[in-house]
Amino acid sequence: MGRTRPKTRKAKPVITANTSEEILPPSIPSLIEKAQSLIVQCDYDLARLFVQRILERESKNVEAREMLGVVQLETGDIGAARETFLTLVPPHPDAPSPPPPSAHLYLAQLSDEDPHLALQHYQAAIDILNGQLKGKERAVDTAGVPEDEAELKKSIVRALIGMVEIWMDPSYDLCFDPAAEKTCEELLNLALQTDPGNTEALQSLASVRLSQQRPEEAKQCLEQAWSAWKDLEPDDARLPPIPTRLALVRLFLELSLFSPALLVLQAIMASDDQEVEAWYLEGWCFFLMAEQAQESGGKLEELTWQELAQDARDCLETCQTLHINQEHPDTPMLEHVKELIGKLSALGIEPSPEGEDEEGDEWEDAEGSDDDADDDVDMS
Repeated sequence: MGRTRPKTRKAKPVITANTSEEILPPSIPSLIEKAQSLIVQCDYDLARLFVQRILERESKNVEAREMLGVVQLETGDIGAARETFLTLVPPHPDAPSPPPPSAHLYLAQLSDEDPHLALQHYQAAIDILNGQLKGKERAVDTAGVPEDEAELKKSIVRALIGMVEIWMDPSYDLCFDPAAEKTCEELLNLALQTDPGNTEALQSLASVRLSQQRPEEAKQCLEQAWSAWKDLEPDDARLPPIPTRLALVRLFLELSLFSPALLVLQAIMASDDQEVEAWYLEGWCFFLMAEQAQESGGKLEELTWQELAQDARDCLETCQTLHINQEHPDTPMLEHVKELIGKLSALGIEPSPEGEDEEGDEWEDAEGSDDDADDDVDMS
């Protein structure tokens, strides 16, 4: 039998510059999309690299300049962020027409040393957004998709609320202006005309009513705001953002509406049990309930003041741990937590043994107690 002839391999053709296909660089839209996704992921250093690649090819690209400002802001370079956003609004020669309203909104928040300038930026943003809403300009988001009308209305309302907050801020002289109260009323009426039933506008109106010593009207505003979403599931996209719900809890606590405050907090923790402010507010809520239980004879919601104080201590301990581990920037919150823990320690309320305070032992399920509630220790 003859020897099998070995197979010969065909030589691969040599690819030269003349025969190869030219490799094209990524398109600007694809780079923008990638940078946006990295910002959403909080990967600001890598996002900056993609933004710089865009600006190397198109130095006046509006989306890239705005994203650069966001990256600078998120990485703590406040001065550079302000300068970047200023290139997007008049009178800068490179400002587009119309400028992106978001640039004015960022500049309003960065103008905390000059409330009048902040108000001007908010008003400029509102004017542009209203123009888009009325169809005078084509409303597009950064991906080039027509912006939803509901989102435009929400943006207008947030800007109007931002103006109200400036007028109400006691650190500014505007707070003492005789026109302050009337101005806030007009701004909030405009907000609710723009987007009737808007949760944030109703909460802001409740805050104004509280400052006017009109608690019943404030309560009505909060009940209307909460009723729009209180029965939604914790993962429902229609829920207001967590900061808005935390602001609602603070207002509930100002009105001593403890039960709705706790229900809102429990829904927040169901979606994010690492939320520092939620643990703080829950601990503060239980502390206030314990105080009220003492004043009313020892019990509240079928719980003794000692049980409520214990719940407060456990929540505050968790808050303190998360605050330190996350290096949370709100130092006054941590100071208040330590103050409350100190008061509870003075009352003999120590942290529960580890593992005793498990999730599921919800406050509303605790029915009665045989503990002695006649202790006269003062929590104030």
